[in-house]
Amino acid sequence: MEYGICNLAVIPLRAEPSDRSEMVSQILFGEAFEILEWKEKWVQITTALDEYTGWIDRLHVNTLGHLAYKRLQQSPAPRTYRAVTQAWKIIDNSVVYLPVGSSLAFLEGTTSYIGNQRFEIIGEIGETDNLRNIAMSFLNAPYLWGGRTHWGIDCSGFTQAVFRLKGFHLKRDAWQQALEGREIESTLTSRFGDLAFFDNADGRITHVGIVLGGGEIIHASGKVKIDTLDSQGIYSEELKRYTHKLRVIKRYF
Repeated sequence: MEYGICNLAVIPLRAEPSDRSEMVSQILFGEAFEILEWKEKWVQITTALDEYTGWIDRLHVNTLGHLAYKRLQQSPAPRTYRAVTQAWKIIDNSVVYLPVGSSLAFLEGTTSYIGNQRFEIIGEIGETDNLRNIAMSFLNAPYLWGGRTHWGIDCSGFTQAVFRLKGFHLKRDAWQQALEGREIESTLTSRFGDLAFFDNADGRITHVGIVLGGGEIIHASGKVKIDTLDSQGIYSEELKRYTHKLRVIKRYF
């Protein structure tokens, strides 16, 4: 098996080996992956974070040795928790702007070593347990299918990013996240940090958001925003109608 690691701010992960294919997710700085298949221009991978499979541009691949990959799996790297953290790339004296949740792989002091490249981290390092502040920092971030950053994020990317900074690793898609956690009886017994899931007319879970409490939910729909949550689902004051039908509420910690 071959492995790789992201040494760019973010790499798009596509459903098929084509620039025209939809972006299903993103790989952030310092995140590792298994390499499944090489093509002339594309490489099929599975992410170490959430076992998500897709295709990345061959030019974006930075290979990683087996022992280094295993080391990362056994000792997860610290993560950035600011919207943007600067990393000074020593080799060419340039700056990489790291999105929230980036992994500072092989960190020694304030230097992250990725292959033969060194990145000096400029900013705060570590985790924060203030889940509400993390979630609120994403307010007004635009919705982007497959996105995982403040510059564009989808509903399950949002919940995954927030929970990851709490130290809890969720799967990538809403329906996968709904398989985890324990079910909560109703919105009346839900509390801040629970996840609410919503389904479509076919009964498929297609949306997720974070319960804020007090009848409110924060979620990514058009943008990251706060709406009303009740036993029926999400009610948008802006649109004056229900936009999502509640399926289940889950608790994870």
